[in-house]
Amino acid sequence: MLDISVRKVANVILMAREIGRAEGELRAFIDRLSEEEQISLVALMWIGRGSFDAEELDEAKATAAAEATTPTADYLLGSPHLSDHLENGLDALGLSATGDEDDLMGHR
Repeated sequence: MLDISVRKVANVILMAREIGRAEGELRAFIDRLSEEEQISLVALMWIGRGSFDAEELDEAKATAAAEATTPTADYLLGSPHLSDHLENGLDALGLSATGDEDDLMGHR
């Protein structure tokens, strides 16, 4: 189970798509997340890029916690296609950020 809400993931996806304009905002958002939320975000990205299967979520989270040597924001922002990987990770887990993304876009 993810330790981060789909709405927060949707926020990260939207900001990652606008990285040229929203990098500072995205870094601040990620930095404000709890350690558990940051671990889940990294695990979700790994699942989305195929490093882990959806059934390996707990293993991905344990690995993310054990291997956290750089700030999470630096690590995630250094990953090409971050928004795509997060969306793919949600899809693999049977979740969708589409409704939350639409809702967030309406309030921007």
